[in-house]
Amino acid sequence: MFARDDIVVALGQDGLVANTMKYLEGQPLVGVNPEASRWDGVLLPFAPSELGSLIRDVASDRRPTKDVTMAEARLSDGQRLRAVNDLFVGPRSHTSALYEIELGERHESQSSSGLIVSTGLGSTAWLKSIVTGSWGIADALVGRTSKHAYRPQPWDANRLTFAVREPFPSRASAAELVYGHITREQPLKLRSRMPESGVIFSDGIESDYLRFTAGMEATITIAETRGRLVV
Repeated sequence: MFARDDIVVALGQDGLVANTMKYLEGQPLVGVNPEASRWDGVLLPFAPSELGSLIRDVASDRRPTKDVTMAEARLSDGQRLRAVNDLFVGPRSHTSALYEIELGERHESQSSSGLIVSTGLGSTAWLKSIVTGSWGIADALVGRTSKHAYRPQPWDANRLTFAVREPFPSRASAAELVYGHITREQPLKLRSRMPESGVIFSDGIESDYLRFTAGMEATITIAETRGRLVV
């Protein structure tokens, strides 16, 4: 739990910064790289030796901050979970995810290995690997060798991107609504058809999850609160 006027310091790798940010309510977050020789630290622009003067500057509003858009999953029972990089919706084990998906006027039942919802910050991570793999398979099937230019979104982008992993078309499941963008005006809605194994977790932390079992509904949209990373 953090007070409104706290300054929060995360000492560690990028993942610690992301998983700290989603529990904040706009407090400034300082990412400190304890081993710059080992970690590039995209979210760790500062060394421990800088903390003394840095904290004074942050407390006096003399340091710039960068806004980070976060995603949020809201369940029909009132539970919520934020994500700084991405949300995963699917099964806990290697089984099929069964659910109904709705975006605007489009709606279908799907069977897949789950879907992810990526923020701008997360668009260089899991989402990039999914898109890159899809392009590679599509090119191999049609015999193309074209180069694709993947463009990640800005950290403060006013939209999220979702991608369905390995959708399986059948008599009972479709595979048309597999990629798209989410805004506050057009959230993504999901209804679980998984008897017991469905979960939603964020930023790779599988142990901190929401149960998403049969009959539960999830609305995924942009979180009202933005992260503030000191730069």
